[in-house]
Amino acid sequence: MSSLTHEENTADKTITGSCLCGAVKYQYTGDPRGFQYCHCSRCQKSSGSAHGSFMFVASEQFKWLSGADLVTRYEVPDAQFYASCFCSRCGSSLPWEVKGANTIAIPAGTLDQDPGVRPRRNIFFDYRACWFESSSELECFPEGPVRNKA
Repeated sequence: MSSLTHEENTADKTITGSCLCGAVKYQYTGDPRGFQYCHCSRCQKSSGSAHGSFMFVASEQFKWLSGADLVTRYEVPDAQFYASCFCSRCGSSLPWEVKGANTIAIPAGTLDQDPGVRPRRNIFFDYRACWFESSSELECFPEGPVRNKA
């Protein structure tokens, strides 16, 4: 039986992430500050989806492992906190530093393993895409749907 406390165990936890082509890799240690879905128009545009799915960690918890020179940052001029980073090779969304907050926003879809936490809230929900449907309301397939052959 380990003599480590819960705090020591979670502080040692390391989660990795990467882009689609694998050239950019990162890690964070410890537990995230939060995990949420954001339905604002910026997150819809940058993700190409109904919402962004972001975890937040302190800057000290985060480290680029490889490919940092391939990370491109785009700042929306009038945004108070928002920015966007992506791999210049494959275009995948990547973690970005929140302006003035000592916080890194991590796109959850870039994680390489289960972080052990789940989203806790939806923000900017009044701005959700007009076509958004909760995934729990949709038909589910264990893999891709069976296609009819013509």
